[in-house]
Amino acid sequence: MTSRRTATAAVTAALVLSGLAVAPGAFAHGSMTDPVSRVAACYAEGPEAPKSAACKAAVAASGTQAFYDWNAVNIANAAGQHRQLIPDGKLCSAGNDKYRGLDLARADWPASSMASGAHTFRYKGTAPHKGSFALYVTKDGYDPSKPLKWSDLEAQPFVTVTDPGMQNGDYVFQGTVPKKSGRHLIYSIWQRSDSPEAFYTCSDVVFGKDNGGKAPATTAPAPSASAPTTKTPAAKTPTAPAPTASAPTEEQIKAGADKSTVQHGGHGGHGATPGTSASGAPAPNAPAPAAGSGSGVELAETGGDTATPYVAVGGAAGLALGAALLFSTARRRRTRG
Repeated sequence: MTSRRTATAAVTAALVLSGLAVAPGAFAHGSMTDPVSRVAACYAEGPEAPKSAACKAAVAASGTQAFYDWNAVNIANAAGQHRQLIPDGKLCSAGNDKYRGLDLARADWPASSMASGAHTFRYKGTAPHKGSFALYVTKDGYDPSKPLKWSDLEAQPFVTVTDPGMQNGDYVFQGTVPKKSGRHLIYSIWQRSDSPEAFYTCSDVVFGKDNGGKAPATTAPAPSASAPTTKTPAAKTPTAPAPTASAPTEEQIKAGADKSTVQHGGHGGHGATPGTSASGAPAPNAPAPAAGSGSGVELAETGGDTATPYVAVGGAAGLALGAALLFSTARRRRTRG
């Protein structure tokens, strides 16, 4: 009886340890909220009835569930291989077909006003974990009407930070924004250090104070004093500025929680191998960065050993095997006696 109790306790302990070993991969989520990411801005507008043309198009392309799962644009086994795993044109979705609407190339995405110089960044951590953040901004001449490529980003991040502090559920950290003008995009990579998992966001921003930080309206040139002729082009209708992006409120986050799948296996691909997207589907390799474009920062190397979860799982499996052998041995001895 004593042997049986000992073996049973050992098996139970091993199973508990095994569960703890794999749990971290199931609950890490988040997204940039200052400047607000595309996916968070569209979630704030409401997945069922978004207000902006860009968010309407994104929901039409991806479906509403992608936006209820706004905090899970990830690659489960990234391990710092961001450029190798995410192809050009799919940076905002991280190569995940579920979020394909985020990759739509258009100049009217809801945008945040941004100024060069010191800025306080906020990243909503709905399931906090240790890790590092790297923020990139697009190069001068960036054209939002074309698919975003790695070569559109500056070669090096303008902000890197490891394990920033949290305030009211947000990771909060400081950075110095380089001098830019007009519409740009800030791309963030959050690489966990307790897992190979990484998260990605695209935040549309407009530099400058004109029009309240919104994209300037397109206006027609002043008409000439001469009488119009058949060759005179019709006057263009002024284009409304892009809407201002807003982050989801705590009330909105709570209200949509029951429609989110990310706490119920919505991650997908946690057992996937490197080279797969968060959905588990193959993610084609991106071409090698062009000469001079740099390779970015391998964030998995800055915050910890990404092999730790696998070591823990292996150790727990070993414990379970040992406990099973102990139980089998005790049972044979009892039978013989």
